[in-house]
Amino acid sequence: MRSRRLTALSGALAAATLAVTGLVIGPSAAGAQSNPYERGPAPTSSSVTQQRGPFAIQQQRIQGSRALGFNRGTVYYPTDTSQGTYGAIAVSPGFVSAESFISWTGPFLASNGFVVVTLETFGLFDFPDQRADQLQAALDYIVSPASPVDERIDHSRLGVMGHSMGGGGTLEAARDNPELQAAVPLQPWDMLVNFSGVRVPTLIVGAQNDLIAGVGSHAEPFYEQIPASSEKAYLEVRGQSHFLGNSFDATQASSALAWMKRYIDNDTRYSQFLCPAPSGSTISEYRDTCPD
Repeated sequence: MRSRRLTALSGALAAATLAVTGLVIGPSAAGAQSNPYERGPAPTSSSVTQQRGPFAIQQQRIQGSRALGFNRGTVYYPTDTSQGTYGAIAVSPGFVSAESFISWTGPFLASNGFVVVTLETFGLFDFPDQRADQLQAALDYIVSPASPVDERIDHSRLGVMGHSMGGGGTLEAARDNPELQAAVPLQPWDMLVNFSGVRVPTLIVGAQNDLIAGVGSHAEPFYEQIPASSEKAYLEVRGQSHFLGNSFDATQASSALAWMKRYIDNDTRYSQFLCPAPSGSTISEYRDTCPD
């Protein structure tokens, strides 16, 4: 803080002059001042559909254990430390699927300003409740002193994501851990559960031609179970199968990114991709509570 009165007066006069001429306090400056969690440049309709964002990233393997509650995985993170800490996201693969099936999420989300851990589950046959526990355990680990990325993460801004049974695990984690900031289940599969207790902002991504976790018996009822008082959205991708979540798809990925940015980073610059409801030839259905 400047202590000399003359310096302070000069600064005030300069700021007033610039404000009058319209050269200061533009929309982007005001947004950055009001939201300390914004990371990266303002998004565009093109940038959110690219497989890589503006941040250079690195990755590192991590080893879990039964005692830690997760098996092993890979952490992806931005190399830039000048912007402060980042939100973190844990991602689970689906039934009989290795970590490699959801590995696309790591570089995609990390290069857009998140720390991401993709998981290898204890067993390929682990059910959604087990995957939910492993997602939370992985988040607990990466924000612990034992983590190689602990100091890069804002411990209050955490989210979960997963495919198929990993998507069911994502919903169960969101139901059981209301302190999470966002959840994005991809083609979620789960049985004999109810998600009326979910309070975490949740985007469910269904696939129109899913024959394994059909949207009529999984994604759509799950969305309807989440109360209208919770922020939620349902995206159904036209013509796609259950395996949509196993590779990068621009429609699915851009909505997932916008959701994570909006709720983990409180970044309203991404609201434009969520409300009004997105449409186009790749979307067969969209429902939402229209976040601000």
